[in-house]
Amino acid sequence: MHRKIVLSVVFFVFFVSFAGAGGKGSKDPTTGMEFIFVKGGCYDMGDTFGDGESDEKPVHKVCISDFYIGQYEVTQGQWKTIMGSNLSDFSFCGDTCPVEMISWNDTQEFIQKLNSKTGKSYRLPTEAEWEYAARSGGKKEKYAGTSSDSELSSYAWYNFNSDNETHPVGKKKPNGIGIYDMSGNVYEWCQDWFSSDYYKNKPRNNPQGPSSDSKRVFRGGSWLNEPQLLRASDRNDDDPSIRHRRIGFRLVRTP
Repeated sequence: MHRKIVLSVVFFVFFVSFAGAGGKGSKDPTTGMEFIFVKGGCYDMGDTFGDGESDEKPVHKVCISDFYIGQYEVTQGQWKTIMGSNLSDFSFCGDTCPVEMISWNDTQEFIQKLNSKTGKSYRLPTEAEWEYAARSGGKKEKYAGTSSDSELSSYAWYNFNSDNETHPVGKKKPNGIGIYDMSGNVYEWCQDWFSSDYYKNKPRNNPQGPSSDSKRVFRGGSWLNEPQLLRASDRNDDDPSIRHRRIGFRLVRTP
């Protein structure tokens, strides 16, 4: 009797710990996209390791509400299901590889069509959501899943191991809450407009980025980049109409 009680308590503690870190999932029946639940919380956003750029400073406290995020980058097969064609430069890589050559504007067309088909409200992640998810729920992680340069190749495709091309999603280790490829493979568009000094006056709760600007944010590094650009806090920006073989995306939705 006592043994059963102890085992029940152990199981309960394990379940609560796992659920609290993320882990609960859902699957979109139209595309097969899989989503991980991310429990909201507060974290120190920005260059917490002191080796970043000026636009990653100052480090500041941000609080995020619960959300679901794509366990994988949107693939070429999923893109074709909604859009009917494939613009990817690495189309030979196949349906399980991340879609690329996708502008920020292209992602909005995809999202509009997906939401119309599914009745859901998918969108791009905000910068704050993206970094929180990449860092396994706001942990002090340099990359998505690890802070060790020597371990990075186990988590990411980048210039050291990619052979100058993309790879099927989910082949490296996931981060601490089960999300794959947030460092490397392809950069990922975020919802926000970009401002280099936005962190100086950023709202604490669920920041959405500047109200307007000329460029949109993308994050995470790619198959082409060195480790410095795969850091979870690294920020990049470009015109929302630009298409590049290094840039793709993943989606989020609120519960």
